[in-house]
Amino acid sequence: MGEKTLSIDPIPPLEFYGVNENKLKIISRYFPKLKLVARGHDIKTIGDDDSAKLFEQRLKQFQTHYQKYGNLALKEMERLLLSETVDEKEADDSILVYGPNGTLVRARTANQKRIVKAVEKSDMVFVIGPAGSGKTYTAVALAVRALKRREVKRIILTRPAVEAGESIGFLPGDMKEKLDPYLQPLYDALMDMLPPAKLAEHLEKGVIQIAPLGFMRGRTLDHAFVILDEAQNATEPQMRMFLTRMGNSAKFIITGDVTQVDLPKKFSSGLQKAWTLLKGTKGISFIELAGSDIVRHPLVSKIVDIYAKADKDE
Repeated sequence: MGEKTLSIDPIPPLEFYGVNENKLKIISRYFPKLKLVARGHDIKTIGDDDSAKLFEQRLKQFQTHYQKYGNLALKEMERLLLSETVDEKEADDSILVYGPNGTLVRARTANQKRIVKAVEKSDMVFVIGPAGSGKTYTAVALAVRALKRREVKRIILTRPAVEAGESIGFLPGDMKEKLDPYLQPLYDALMDMLPPAKLAEHLEKGVIQIAPLGFMRGRTLDHAFVILDEAQNATEPQMRMFLTRMGNSAKFIITGDVTQVDLPKKFSSGLQKAWTLLKGTKGISFIELAGSDIVRHPLVSKIVDIYAKADKDE
């Protein structure tokens, strides 16, 4: 017996629950051991664990059907509820988030699916791989999923503010305006996964926080899904500081590309040292992505391979 809160997104509440919750009342008949409580875009299940698991599978089918056809008639809901097995075409476990405007955010490669499984079993996960392999995007999707499932209370996204050819001191604006360009890829990923109004609300209330790595010092990050992106540009002291911010009921993902270190030569990459020191530690997972995981333009994979070959030949 237990309770769980699930998101019905992207299905509009009226489409899912029906007028005066007439659809919800019919759905409830198929789950006599569950109490279903509607709360806007969320629905709470209270009761038998096996029934709750089956309901969650059916909900995924409803969501996939709505994404495909833009509607969810009662007869279709009952068809799915009456089916003896869960149709894998209807319930795609690779889907991590149902984003706005029909966007489906999913783990697209075998190694990206390994990231998903690693996060489910470990509280801290290191991910390295080349540009375009989906490190950041998959990590942010997992964070958004955890927030929607009420597994965490907040998302914290951070990056080292390290220049890649242009000095931050010469950029226009105040400190926030100088730092925002470094954090823009994180905003871009979030905008694919959350409606603009919801994202703005989460940012305003601090449910989602995006900040440079230096702002993490002194904090204890409880009940949070925390992502350190571009971790190859964290120095060894910065990495040690960040890893020790981990609080209770937290998930940490550290992502980076060890071939694109922008630190001055006198500094060593904290990601490389942490990977070496911590590998094999119980509770920490390590995932390495490859050129075959690149999901950007096909030329990106070729460019990565050519540069990697040139590095070996030097």
